[in-house]
Amino acid sequence: MSEDGREENRKQGGFKTMPLILGNEICDRFASTGFNANLITYLTQIMHMPMVEASNVLTNFSGTSSLTPIIGALIADSFAGRFWSITVGLIIYLIGMISLTISAVAPSLHPPPCAEQQQCQKATSGHLFILYTSLLLTAIGSGGIRPCVVPFGADQLELKGAHMTAEKGPSFFNLYFFSMGFTSLLALTLVVYIQDNVGWGWGFGIPTIVMALSIILFVVGYPFYIRIKPAGSPMTRLTQVMVAAIRKRNAVRPDDVNLFYQDKELDADLSITGRLVHTDQLKFFDRAAIVTDGDMLLSGRPKLWRLSTVHRVEELKAIMRMLPIWIMGIILIMALSHNGTFAIQQGRIMDRRITSHFQFPAASISIFTVISMLTSLTIYDRVLVPLARRYTKRPTGITYFQRMGIGLVLAMLSNVSAALVETKRKNAMNLHGVSISVFWLVPQFSIHGFAETFFSVGQMEFVYHQAPESMRSSATALFWLGISLGYYMGTALVTIVHNCTKKGVDWLPDDLNKGKLDSYYWLVTAIQIVNIGYYLVCSKYYKMKTLEAAEGEKVAEMEKERGEEKVELGDTK
Repeated sequence: MSEDGREENRKQGGFKTMPLILGNEICDRFASTGFNANLITYLTQIMHMPMVEASNVLTNFSGTSSLTPIIGALIADSFAGRFWSITVGLIIYLIGMISLTISAVAPSLHPPPCAEQQQCQKATSGHLFILYTSLLLTAIGSGGIRPCVVPFGADQLELKGAHMTAEKGPSFFNLYFFSMGFTSLLALTLVVYIQDNVGWGWGFGIPTIVMALSIILFVVGYPFYIRIKPAGSPMTRLTQVMVAAIRKRNAVRPDDVNLFYQDKELDADLSITGRLVHTDQLKFFDRAAIVTDGDMLLSGRPKLWRLSTVHRVEELKAIMRMLPIWIMGIILIMALSHNGTFAIQQGRIMDRRITSHFQFPAASISIFTVISMLTSLTIYDRVLVPLARRYTKRPTGITYFQRMGIGLVLAMLSNVSAALVETKRKNAMNLHGVSISVFWLVPQFSIHGFAETFFSVGQMEFVYHQAPESMRSSATALFWLGISLGYYMGTALVTIVHNCTKKGVDWLPDDLNKGKLDSYYWLVTAIQIVNIGYYLVCSKYYKMKTLEAAEGEKVAEMEKERGEEKVELGDTK
């Protein structure tokens, strides 16, 4: 980056941009949460879908919404940049919301209400085409928003100094998740109430209006943002390293790491805050940095399909080291993918009376996840971290590996609670004809909120700090891609369980009182126990990345203890 570019970055960014970025995200999250929270009710009550079919539609939709970010991230990192990727994504998302709102308002665009003592009319192919097109547009829009917002916000803070400090990084992520949680709480109460009691036109229309406001708020901040120049396609660079290593698979690897190819000028746009330093893991790919005859052009530049710098080799290694931890997140999402479907259907057949004239909306039960997440985020930031610092001497209190591990255990306990409550609910209904209170679902949703505080925030910290600098949007997209695959696997698991059990006692029938949903919960609990064991092995052998600062100062993320954050060598004594 040129001196003029660095001077411009000093005048832009910083905390003054946070109200604009977080304000946009608050509006966006309010809109998307209000839009999605009660879709299971819309599909079953308005579109007249069977429960398993509606559940699979939503998990597939959630999976697609989390798959498109990998494409959006590649576009952002390759040529569009994060600002324009977010802006275009917001607009496409808004178009999808407008489409679904119109279909909810126009009687001809959805099935008619069910008449008494008559079979409900199913949605026609035309109704489903509009529904799926609307959902697909919102999923495509998510692809531009999700992988870019967190790195874009972190960029505004990081480039004000040499790098994001260990204290500032986690605080930003905690603030981000806290803001999103508070907004989700508002959407889960206000919007869901409107959908259940006023109508789906206003229930979808209000989030749509708020989404339009979020676009305006974000675009207004254009002059104040740091907008990092895209460094070219990360997939191309990773592929070049792999091809060069395979071509030189028989080359003799030197013992002296200083003999590997380095080019500071070539890597300048990829390593503004510091180049990656050579590591001893995945040594096969070091062959891409061995200089051999025919590797250089007449201009003195390397042929990138034959020769890569150490930094580019280490980019590939960094991504590959993250993959085992990423796989663990897929299994977790698969185990939790039912929270927005089956649990809400449970709530609809439980006692939801608050007063003689008011019933608690079943979809609003998710507010207890948000409340517990907000509470635990505050306690974590203000109580747990300062207390842990006294014992660990780390600025962050505990490492993000420890934070993710705690989250995995809590998520497993959430499913244990879900299984026990479903057993109690079914016994009370089938044996005594009594509907227990919907608030028996509160423990599983609350524990889930605690798990989010530890796992989701910890995983986002892990992805941001361990990803190569020029690939942060793409690496953040891995976070969403993991969620996508987790939802698709959740769909597969539900389908397999339903098909394998429907000839006997169907675990997942439309009438939950005749099913064995508690057995399904115990199955995913067992899967989570295996996943925790897998995670412990992966985290034990993970090696942190090491940086060399851009100004010549050495900054290393060293492994004094597993998972320790950055340590500035010049400050150690």
